[in-house]
Amino acid sequence: MNKKFRFLTSGESHGKCLNGIIEGVPAGFPISVEEINHELWRRQQGYGRGGRMQIESDKVEIKSGIRHGISTGAPICLEIKNKDYENWKTVMDTEPVEITEENLKKIQEKSFTKLRPGHADYAGFVKYGFDDLRNVLERSSARKTAMEVAIGSVAKQILKQFKVNSCINITQIGQAQINGKLKVESGKLFYNNQAFSIDEISYLSEQSEVRCFDKETSENMKAEIDKAKEEGTTLGGKFEVYYTGLPVGLGSYVHYDRAIDGRIAQAVMSIPAVKAVEIGEGVNLSGVNGTKTHDPFALKNGKIVRTSNNAGGIEGGMTNGETLVVKGTMKAIPTMKTPLPTVDIKDMTKAEAHFERSDACAVPACAVVAEARIAIVLIDEFLDKFGGDSFAEIKAHYEC
Repeated sequence: MNKKFRFLTSGESHGKCLNGIIEGVPAGFPISVEEINHELWRRQQGYGRGGRMQIESDKVEIKSGIRHGISTGAPICLEIKNKDYENWKTVMDTEPVEITEENLKKIQEKSFTKLRPGHADYAGFVKYGFDDLRNVLERSSARKTAMEVAIGSVAKQILKQFKVNSCINITQIGQAQINGKLKVESGKLFYNNQAFSIDEISYLSEQSEVRCFDKETSENMKAEIDKAKEEGTTLGGKFEVYYTGLPVGLGSYVHYDRAIDGRIAQAVMSIPAVKAVEIGEGVNLSGVNGTKTHDPFALKNGKIVRTSNNAGGIEGGMTNGETLVVKGTMKAIPTMKTPLPTVDIKDMTKAEAHFERSDACAVPACAVVAEARIAIVLIDEFLDKFGGDSFAEIKAHYEC
């Protein structure tokens, strides 16, 4: 399909930097570097995050496409420098390095051949024929999601101009989970029949170290993470992303690859460690009949409204005007202090998995990445429907 908002990223986990080039941002949109940096900060937070987050303090540099804080219509180039590169210069240099005893020692210390279960190591080793799994780790690492969050922030800033807003909520980490029924309807979240506005959910979740709006559950989640740390293992969990203010008709039913729920599912599913994606009530719908599955229409002050939102804001591959509800499930991070049995590809012998610095839990960070990736899908569809070359032109199309 012909995308309106296109981007490419490059960079390795311990390389010089991460880069992103965005094509398709119309002229005239205010783009704040402070807002991008705030999103990068959000990604780095969360109870259970590891040592890398103490080394990096991600800041973006806008290299082109923005003048005096306003988009020009030209491609936007973003860069995030890896501070840790100072410790990896010889190992990750893009140029051939001098063959000295010291340099060889540095490279050998960072090379590894012991496959890590749950990572891209084995498939990458077979696919690309590497004899050093460092080549797989560096690009398959979730470090690259930092640039995706930066690009997603640009998308979110454009969407906000049309009163489209978002927030996230962690509903489970390990065995600790929200103890009650969550429902999102008419821009509000109902928890055990108590209503919260999306703004309230956003505020409460951002105050939590695990980004769960419920204080008691947050403490239970932190206790689960502490226990996992003591045991040398890791935890996964579940998160939800909400977008309000979306117009009716983003996406399409005419071809499978234009269905917006399919595009959203792919965007979230391809985040490292995500193993399931749901829209609306998702898997909960498997055990109920049709009368409890679909969202009835009603009239209110002469307008068509819904009395529920089980569909999560999408029907027939298109947004239907209700709150978009996307749920994701993240597996436990496979890099653990207590290593799993594996094979060393160097000599095909039994071994214990290679350990690289890791988080005990990254579910809150994963939710921030999902929020960004969803924004990228939404802005692409938004520009396809209301597109133009400038903010003023798009606003006129949107309001007519």
